[in-house]
Amino acid sequence: MTAASRWHKPPGGSAWIMGVLNCTPDSFSDGGRFTTAEAARRHARAMVDAGSDIIDVGGESTRPGAEPVSLSEEIARVIPVVEALAGEGLKVSIDTSKSEVMRQALAAGAVMINDVTALRGDERALQAVAESGADVCLMHMLGEPRSMQENPCYEDVVGEVEAFFERRLEACLHAGVRESSIILDPGIGFGKRLQDNLALIAALPRFKKLGLPLLLGVSRKSFLGAITGAQADDREFETSAAVTACVLGGADILRVHDVPTQVRAIKVASAIRQALPTG
Repeated sequence: MTAASRWHKPPGGSAWIMGVLNCTPDSFSDGGRFTTAEAARRHARAMVDAGSDIIDVGGESTRPGAEPVSLSEEIARVIPVVEALAGEGLKVSIDTSKSEVMRQALAAGAVMINDVTALRGDERALQAVAESGADVCLMHMLGEPRSMQENPCYEDVVGEVEAFFERRLEACLHAGVRESSIILDPGIGFGKRLQDNLALIAALPRFKKLGLPLLLGVSRKSFLGAITGAQADDREFETSAAVTACVLGGADILRVHDVPTQVRAIKVASAIRQALPTG
């Protein structure tokens, strides 16, 4: 399978950087810091100035154990932010599983949907994406945020995630979503044990054979803390190591919190990846 997506890593260039902008009071790493449109705008501009290519705006926490928020609350949190950022010419992704939030965010100027349910969480989501023509990231998650880390279990995590991608690709294409619009995310930390996360990162070359861009979100994740003992707000060294492994494995987009720090790791990793022998 091949796809002429704009989100493949540019030949000879660095992997794309997605800056995280959580407009929530309860996200695991930076909840409560950017809950006003002005604070969010300033932080987004700082991330872009530091090297972020796209800003991922989210209004509902997907940390383990997170409770869902109402449609009206999510809209109130994110749409003014999307409008402000798009109005400044920034590329914006909307992190949501609600079709109405998708529609309103796209109307406000977002160019990508980033859905942790891979368009399964709302029966109208597939149609919303197909009609819009927007880019969409399909992420694998076992269960839902409230329960995903309650004893997740796989017989073959890589094979099961790969089969999930194939099913979701079929559903998207059948609904009219363009293949060139689709990005895949194996969902590090979403219903995964430490060994599952490590196996998925190691298997990135296998996922690359699907022919679509790969997005990885390893920034500050708990599996890093499980390895080193570091707390969520002190995992940038760990994030840099994980980001480097992802880039060397073929990741095209890295979703990160600390853009100034991680852009340096990503540039070095991308240069090393470019120098690796092919074939």
